[in-house]
Formats: sequence, structure tokens, C-alpha cells
Amino acid sequence: MEKVLFVASEGTPFIKTGGLADVIGSLPQALKTFEDLDVRVMLPYYDEISEEWKDNMTYLTSLDVQVGWRNQEATIYTLNYQDCIYYFIENDYYFTRKGIYGYYDDGERFVFFCHAVIEALKHLDFQPDILHAHDWQAALSVMLAKITQPVPNLKTVLTIHNLKYQGLMPVDIYDDFFQLGREHIAGMEWNGMLNSLKGGLFHADKITTVSPTYAVEIKDPYYGENLDRIIKDREKDLIGILNGIDTKEYNPMTDTHLPVNYRTARSKKQENRLLLHEELNFTYQPEAPLYIMVTRLVEQKGLHLVQHILEDFLQEDIQFIVLGTGEQEFEDYFRYLEDKYPEKVKSLLTFSEALARRLYASADFLVMPSQFEPCGLSQLIALQYKTVPIVRETGGLKDTVTAFNEETGEGNGFSFTNYNAHELLHVLHYSLSTYKDEEKWKQLIKNVNKGAFTWKQSAKQYSKLYQELTGSVKQLVSAGSDSF
Repeated sequence: MEKVLFVASEGTPFIKTGGLADVIGSLPQALKTFEDLDVRVMLPYYDEISEEWKDNMTYLTSLDVQVGWRNQEATIYTLNYQDCIYYFIENDYYFTRKGIYGYYDDGERFVFFCHAVIEALKHLDFQPDILHAHDWQAALSVMLAKITQPVPNLKTVLTIHNLKYQGLMPVDIYDDFFQLGREHIAGMEWNGMLNSLKGGLFHADKITTVSPTYAVEIKDPYYGENLDRIIKDREKDLIGILNGIDTKEYNPMTDTHLPVNYRTARSKKQENRLLLHEELNFTYQPEAPLYIMVTRLVEQKGLHLVQHILEDFLQEDIQFIVLGTGEQEFEDYFRYLEDKYPEKVKSLLTFSEALARRLYASADFLVMPSQFEPCGLSQLIALQYKTVPIVRETGGLKDTVTAFNEETGEGNGFSFTNYNAHELLHVLHYSLSTYKDEEKWKQLIKNVNKGAFTWKQSAKQYSKLYQELTGSVKQLVSAGSDSF
């Protein structure tokens, strides 16, 4: 049996800020359907984790963890959740804080976490064959595992969820944080800084990204975030595996956040929409299609394109709701739009998972014109809730949304190629004309209703990757579950 340890900075249902947590929550559950895999997860023990979870954890051990010249204590707790074992690393100084990111010493905090992961491997009764780290916060566990070899023949995988975030630190803190020979600086240094993600990229046996298209894109300087050269050097070890979603969690038939559950019926979506408009005190216009954005309000999400053309599109008979928080420029823009078009625009400058679900369940279209998108979660949820995505062809958006072709009747959404505001406006108008054409709209919705992006296929690809790494020739036996 192959033993795999996931190392990450967040994971549902314990702690979440974004899509990484959803992957860490769902992928191990999908992988456990393979009888020859034992997948466990290691996370920081944040103060933000609810007492409900903490009360169910079991103390395992306490360790001394050396972070350069500092001696820090790590306390290890464990919890069995849905037949998956989770380990939590506690340290009051680093993790007893409000929120989980955004501190001046984030680099040091996750250097400690990675040191603690490696130290814990020497004391747990679980000795992994593969250490699978996720994003920069866990990347240094790959580097430390390769250099110190805490487990004989330990193989390593690093998954890039978003290359933009790399965990940069000044080079002169190397000796303060690492008890390693200076010959190892080269494996971590990049453009005059210590780069946590680069340390993982340099040392990992295999590198994965969260969609096939993103794996191709990040070898190009435009998407490569200054790491394209090393990624190009490692391309024979790079593979893109498309994320899925937990279709039990995101299921409009059973979602407790929805006032009206449904499978595919558009009438039920309209009932949800009527109740949503009442909840938001927003004029209900049943003949006008509802376009939504559920997003962080940051440049990456294509909001400069939206700024250029949305007022033009609002001259049509449509309604638009945005849900999210972010940069002041974009929050102010959506406030302005709501003030100017109170019967057409509702700006919800907050975030609520329950409200997001009700938006997906009520909308006709999701607008997602991202500048780049490693995989994307919103478009997958939208499809699951029978809402048509409108996306730019980048990363996982390109891999999951096929442009509707009225000639062939194929496609599950709308897309445009170049990062250009007029292309976005054109595709918005095309989506509206399709909506107004009863036969075309009926065909498009039929296509949307047929699709589902579960974790099943992704789990098969990860299982194969693990087999290749360990040299296993055993047949992995799947339970065949289609739940993820």
C-alpha cells in the first residue's frame, strides 16, 4: 500500500480562505476509494479552527523543532474525519493569530511549519512513501525532505495552485532559518531572494498544476511569474491534472443553503431567484437574465475589463449581481454602479458561502473574465448549479468551458480568447442573444445539464503518478465511487 502525506496550509472543513482548501478537503476523500492508497493530511493548528473541531482532536506528541538558532515547540494533534487521518501542528507563537495569512513574518511561520512536518515524520507511526506538498507555504517541506531524508526513499510531489504567490524572503536570513549547509542556498535563491516555491520546484520529484492548460502556460514568461525558466527546465517532470469539485457538497438537489432544491428545472431556479431578490431587496425582473460574479475583487479576475464595458452592457435588459471583497478601486466601482442603476445592479461587498450558493442557484450566467486562472472553482460550481459560465480562455477555464457553437449545438458556455474588453462585451451580447433564442438556449442548457466535473478522473491520474514514483506495479483497485 502506498502511503501519501498531503502537506498544506489550509483545508476544508477545518480552515479555508480559497480554492486550495477545497482541493485539500476533497482530493484525499477521492483518493481513498483506491484500496492501495493511504492518504493523510498535515495542516497547521490555527487559532481560527473552530472549537468544535479542536474538541475532537487527540494529542499525539510534542516535538522540539529547530528553526535556525531558534528552538520552537510543536504539538501534534490528530483527528479522523470521514475515514481520513488529519494531523495538526500547533505552535502558539506562529499560529495563535487572527486569520491565517498576511503577517510580516509569514515566511518564517511557514518555514517553521515545514521544519515541523519533517521532524514529525521521525515520530509518527505513519511513514509515507510520498510527501505531496501544496503551494509555497508547504513547498519547503519538499526541499527539507530531499536534503535531510527523514524517511528512506521518500518521494516528493509539489502542486502549484497559483504560481503568483511564492513565499519570498531576504537571502541574508538563510542561516537564521535553516540549519543546512550554504551549498543549499542555490536550490532556493531566485532573483536575489530566497524563494520558497522555487525551493520546492528545484527539489521535487514531480511537479503538478491544477489544469493541463496552466501547466503549458506557466512555461511562458507572460504567465510564469519570473519562474518560467526553472519550470521550463523541469518540464519533463511537470503534469497538469484538472481539479474537480465535491459533487456531494455542491449539489443543488441537497444544498441546505437553498430555499428551493432542484436538479435541472429552470422553474426552480426562478423560484430561488425570486426569493433571492426579496432577500436582497432587489427589484425582481423575471424577463431579464441574471448575470453574476462571485469573486475576489482583484485585477487577476478581469475586473479592469469589466470596468471598461459593463455600463454599455447594462443598457440591455439584464440584471447584474457581484459578491466579493477586494481592492478599493473595484469596490468603489461597484458601489457607483449600484447607485446609478439601482434596479439593475446589486453590489454585495462581502463574502458569504451561503449567499454564494443562492446566487449560483438563481443566476442564468456567471461572468469570469480572468487575466489568468490556474483552475478556477466558480465555473465548476456554476455548471453544477446549471448556470452558464462566460470565461476567458485561460488555465482551467479553457479546460472546462467549451464555447457554445450554434451550428453544431455543442458547448457548455461562452468564451473569448484575448484579454480585451471589447471581446468580453461581444461575448456578453452573444450570450444575451442566445438566451433570447428559445431553441438555442434550450440546447445550451441541455449541454450544461449533462456535464459534471468530479474528482474521479483526477484521482486516477494522481494514483498513476504515485505508482510511477514508487515503481509500484500493483493494480490500484478503485471502489468506483463517482461521489467526488
